[in-house]
Amino acid sequence: MQGPPNIVASSDHVIVLPGGGYAEHAASEGEPIAQWLQGFGVAASVFHYPLMARHPAPLDALRAEIRRVRAAGSKRIGVIGFSAGAHLAGHAALADGAAVDEAVDFAVLSYSITSMETESYRPARLILLGEDASPVLRRAISLDALVTTNAPLFSSGTQPRTRTSRVEHAYRLAASLAAHGVPHAVHVFAGAGMT
Repeated sequence: MQGPPNIVASSDHVIVLPGGGYAEHAASEGEPIAQWLQGFGVAASVFHYPLMARHPAPLDALRAEIRRVRAAGSKRIGVIGFSAGAHLAGHAALADGAAVDEAVDFAVLSYSITSMETESYRPARLILLGEDASPVLRRAISLDALVTTNAPLFSSGTQPRTRTSRVEHAYRLAASLAAHGVPHAVHVFAGAGMT
């Protein structure tokens, strides 16, 4: 569950969170992304968060990883996630209770599951919250409900309909970010090969 044991200190570091519905880690959304970022001189590592685990285990594990990366000398920590990994990235960026050394400075979400209130990707919600999750709990980990004026920079990308999420997720989050005056970008790519 840990990233690489020896992180090269850099002022910025990006933690990559692969998707997989909280049930697996998609290999194509981990190391290839970190290597691509490294090719641009960006320090990056892949974090394999806990799978088949109830909330808040994945969030707690990611916060511990952020602390570890920051303790290794990185000043600004960003997260990039895909699908469920994007939900976790956004959750870490927005949820209350983060210590100063657990703060996310920027978040990039790709075809993110942003709301646990919709039925568009029920399997991930069931893994994270269980069958009988109350509407209050479902709202409490929906990214659009967590946005405040103190949220970090956000960028989100999706296509009109993917296998795992729908464009409404990106729009819900963008509307909340805009309502709170948070700098953000939303990109919708028609036919962009996301699954």
